[in-house]
Amino acid sequence: MLTRPRGEHQRRFDITIAGETNLDLILYGLPEQMSTERELLGSGFKVTLGGSSSILAHNLAALGGRVGFISQVGRDEMGDIALARLGESGVDLSHITSREDVGTGVTVLLPHGQRRHILTYLGAMAEMTIADLDLAYLTSSRHFHLSSLFLQTGLQPDLPELFDQLKKAGLTLSLDTNDDPNDTWCGVLDQLLDRIDVLLPNEDEILRIARKPTLEESLDSLAPRVPLIVVKCGARGAVVQQGKKRDWVPSIRVEPVDTIGAGDSFNAGFLNFYLKDENPLRAAAMGNVTGALSTLRPGGTEAYRDSAFRDGFLNQYTVA
Repeated sequence: MLTRPRGEHQRRFDITIAGETNLDLILYGLPEQMSTERELLGSGFKVTLGGSSSILAHNLAALGGRVGFISQVGRDEMGDIALARLGESGVDLSHITSREDVGTGVTVLLPHGQRRHILTYLGAMAEMTIADLDLAYLTSSRHFHLSSLFLQTGLQPDLPELFDQLKKAGLTLSLDTNDDPNDTWCGVLDQLLDRIDVLLPNEDEILRIARKPTLEESLDSLAPRVPLIVVKCGARGAVVQQGKKRDWVPSIRVEPVDTIGAGDSFNAGFLNFYLKDENPLRAAAMGNVTGALSTLRPGGTEAYRDSAFRDGFLNQYTVA
């Protein structure tokens, strides 16, 4: 296991996150191939909290984690809704700011069974820079996590220096890149891989990060650089790479309603156990449970907002 910061009993948070806050607008029932200049009718619509960073923060707090979050929204109704949802979960909102010069980001999702269209307006999520981060706040935790690397263009140039400062302060670091809209998978990413303790990609992402054709080759390539890699493989479960040791952790079977945010919800369960010094295999098993829970309601956080539903599911699928 990785060494935890000294004096962690004095730390205010279990985890701090710096990242994006936006809303997801989910429109169901549209065809995958859509013609222009036609009125296309959906079968359902849902507004949920969006942004991988926010979904993770929300669901970790709902699981009982002490979560500090630095983020930005626009001074608009969408920002108000997003902050209200975050506040419900217990995430600390003291370092979330509202900007007048740009709107809250929004993602429009059009699910088509196993596939979906994802359309994003970055808004405030791309504007946050290193100058907006309070280092004392970030280091008042045991662990720091970054999601949506390629959407956070304002932060990217200074992330290696930030990661070095956080490591010097005794924090462990995790990264989930999420997708790269430009599909180049370059820039600051290569510098960050040698600084993190945990990488949390999905199967498609790790192939692109490593530039290898198979999961096995990708893990072989990255394992010498990252101490712990946990790859989310959907219904096949997760694979955990620790040094040269590789283990599969099976998924649990559910009938999904919506897979939006399932990866971020896996991260929440994994990090919740990891920060309790649990074995990474048990942490991945918990990630499979919390990821599955997410799929039973629309969006990435709705299953977590219903405490009776959430707790009943978690009690049913306890990790042995």
